[in-house]
Amino acid sequence: MSLLIKGVSVLGAEPTDVHVDGGVIREIGTLSATVDEVVDASGLVLLPGLVDLHTHLRQPGREDAETVASGAAAAAAGGYTAVLAMANTSPVTDTAEAAVSVWDLGRETGLADVFPVGAVTKGLAGEELAELSLMNRSRAGVKVFSDDGRCVSDPRVMRRALEYVKAFGGVISQHSQDPSLAPYGSACCHEGELSGRLGLPGWPGVAEEVIVARDVMLARHTGSRVHVAHASTAGTVEVLRWAKAQAEKDGSWAVTAEVTPHHLLLTTDLLAGYDPTFKVNPPLRPAEDVEALRTALADGTIDAVATDHAPHARQDKEHAFVDAAFGMLGLEEALSVVSTVMVSSGLLDWAGVARVMSTTPARIAGLEEHGRPIAVGEPANLALVDPAATYVVDRDRSLSLSRNNPWHDRKLTGRVLATYLRGKQTYAG
Repeated sequence: MSLLIKGVSVLGAEPTDVHVDGGVIREIGTLSATVDEVVDASGLVLLPGLVDLHTHLRQPGREDAETVASGAAAAAAGGYTAVLAMANTSPVTDTAEAAVSVWDLGRETGLADVFPVGAVTKGLAGEELAELSLMNRSRAGVKVFSDDGRCVSDPRVMRRALEYVKAFGGVISQHSQDPSLAPYGSACCHEGELSGRLGLPGWPGVAEEVIVARDVMLARHTGSRVHVAHASTAGTVEVLRWAKAQAEKDGSWAVTAEVTPHHLLLTTDLLAGYDPTFKVNPPLRPAEDVEALRTALADGTIDAVATDHAPHARQDKEHAFVDAAFGMLGLEEALSVVSTVMVSSGLLDWAGVARVMSTTPARIAGLEEHGRPIAVGEPANLALVDPAATYVVDRDRSLSLSRNNPWHDRKLTGRVLATYLRGKQTYAG
C-alpha cells in the first residue's frame, strides 16, 4: 500500500513529508500525493527500523517461553524490523539445516526479518567448531556466530574461529566470561560488598575484561573481526578504547561492542530484594560502571545497543535467586530506555539513536536492506516514535509469551507508535 507520513521529523530534523509506495521511500519534502493512507505525524520522529544484534527467540525447544512469531511481534512493537536470533536453542543452531529452519520461521511471520546467529562450536561445548562455512553458504546466509550463554574460553578454539570466519567476512560475537573466575550457573551477582552481604556467588568484572582483552589481541593477530556482546564494566570500556585505537591504525582487523538497555539504567543494588527478575548474565553492575557505559555509547567506544531479550517461562524464573534462570525481556522497551537514559540527558540526539540502534548494528551484521538512510529509493523499514510520550510499563501487556520484564511499573519516556517493514505496517501502538 502507499503511505504519506505528514509533518514528521526525520532523525529529529525539521518536519517534512515522507511518501512510501511499493515498500520503498518515493519522495521526501512538502508533498500532497494520492495515497492509500495519510498519517499525521506532527511532533513525531521517524527513525530507520531498529536492528537487534542479540535476541533469544527460544524456538526450537522452548516454545513455552517464546516463539519466533511471538518474538517477532514483540520486536515490531519495539520498532525493530530486523533481529538476530541467538543459537542457544534446543537443538543448537550449529548446522546449516538448523539455521535455515530459523530463517524460514522468521520469514513466515512477516513482522520482522529474523536472521539466525550460528553457534561457534558444536553444541556450544567450546571444543569443536560448528558448520560455520555451511551456515554462511546456506539460504540463511549466516554472518554472525556466537556461543552466547557460554564463553569460547579456549583461546585456540577462539583463534581458529576468527581465522575461519575471516574468509567470508563473518564476525564472532563473544560472551565474555572466564569460567574459572565466574563459574557458569553459579556466579550471579556483581562481586563486591553487596554479593558478600547477600550471600550470592560473585561475578567479578575482571572475568569479563580478561576475555575481552584476550579476544581483541586474537582479532589483531588473525586480522579478523570480534564483537563484544553485552559489555558491562568500566574496565571493558578501557580495553575497547585501546583496541579500537589500535585497530584504526592497523586497518586489518576490527573490534565492535554492544551494550544492553538494562546495563545502561539498572544497577546491582536492585538485587538486594532477591527478585529473580533482575538476575541476568552478565550481572547488573554498580553505578560507576553504568556511567562508563553511557559515556562509551555516546562517544562511539561502544557501537550499538542490543537487547539480549531473554524470555523465560514462569517456572524457570520463579525460584530462589540462585536457582532462577538468567535473563530479562528487552525488545519492547529498548527504544524507550535509550530515550529516557541517553536522549533526555543530552548524551545522544535522535540521529545518534538511529546510529546505535539501526545503522551500526546492521553494518556489524552485514544486513544490506536494514539500517539504511531515510532517503528516496531506500527500503521503507521505519519506526515512528513519539519522543514526548511518557508511560508506565505493564508486563501483562507484552506481546512476548514471557513476563520476566525488568521495566514493569517503571515510567519511561519516548514510545514507538508504528513500525513499517518494507512499507507494511507491522505494529500500531
